[in-house]
Amino acid sequence: MSLPPLVEPASELTVDEVRRYSRHLIIPDVGMAGQRRLKNAKVLCVGAGGLGSPALMYLAAAGVGTLGIVEFDVVDESNLQRQIIHGQSDVGRSKAESARDSVKEINPFVDVVLHEVALDSSNALDIFAGYDLIVDGTDNFATRYLVNDACVLLGKPYVWGSIYRFDGQASVFWAEHGPCYRCLYPEPPPPGMVPSCAEGGVLGVLCASVGSIQVNEAIKLLTGVGEPLVGRLMIYDALETSYRELRVRKDPECAVCGKNPTVTELIDYEAFCGTVSAEALDAARDSTITVRQLADMMDRGDDFLLVDVREPHEYEIVSIPGSVLIPKGEIVSGAALATLPQDRPIVLHCKTGARSAECLAVLKGAGFADAVHVGGGVVAWVNQIEPDKPNY
Repeated sequence: MSLPPLVEPASELTVDEVRRYSRHLIIPDVGMAGQRRLKNAKVLCVGAGGLGSPALMYLAAAGVGTLGIVEFDVVDESNLQRQIIHGQSDVGRSKAESARDSVKEINPFVDVVLHEVALDSSNALDIFAGYDLIVDGTDNFATRYLVNDACVLLGKPYVWGSIYRFDGQASVFWAEHGPCYRCLYPEPPPPGMVPSCAEGGVLGVLCASVGSIQVNEAIKLLTGVGEPLVGRLMIYDALETSYRELRVRKDPECAVCGKNPTVTELIDYEAFCGTVSAEALDAARDSTITVRQLADMMDRGDDFLLVDVREPHEYEIVSIPGSVLIPKGEIVSGAALATLPQDRPIVLHCKTGARSAECLAVLKGAGFADAVHVGGGVVAWVNQIEPDKPNY
């Protein structure tokens, strides 16, 4: 469906702006009026990472007058494979500041507003209120539900994208004209069921494919041209180079945008999404050791079995000396339990500690009372014990 322009036109374009945007101006559907709307637009991008990078760069190049950036992380070398708004010289810098500098280099006419905070229920509404639409470049469910609910409460369109390995998805959620994110995904998946990009990886160029689609949707909404992805879910398979589209209907029983909403204010989204299950939290409460404690155990020659519950391709990148690879799936399914020793302690680890905590809960339930897991996982081990090893 076609929608009216989201933004009123700015009063005029300068001579320099006319020169810069000339290829837009000669498109009849954009023209001077459309470009003046872009100049008058205020767009917030949540995240300056994989999706945020191409989104911010193309929003800036398109002439969006004000770009907000919500980002509190710093640039890591592992980001550079896909987060093209940053460069080698930015490693260790604030991502928000690095992104701002790149945006200003692309288009000095763009005003950039930095929000260097962790987005949460206490600040989302205040931050979102000053923008016309929100572009989501995050990679976790808690933030997605937070962004969606804040947009519904404020009546703002939410341009959403998701990436994982070779697969991408995109849609526009706008409760006033169609479904919201909760209409598509009423409940988050069980903790640990869907790995993040940090755990499962992502093809770098996929970020550009999905991020550019998000910008295309934002431009259509701001200028009122074309048919936005409201009520439609676009699915992209980079291996097959194929696009599919699914219709998404508004759920009259939706908890946030339905006829009788039960979510009328922002909630605790970490608790709602349960990034780690309650069983894992209980198991890890008194059975977590640090990487330095693990190193001390090794130095003393303690007798224990160190189990790496990551996937084989992760184990090939980096491993802790002496660890045995038993992927999480084999432990959770119970297939590996018979192979584990009963006569010595078991120490579990993964990349950062979430998967090993889930495996710890399974072992505790199976009677391995002495089992523990390593908080921070192999990432903490490399950072604190063997810094010469690669990290990911």
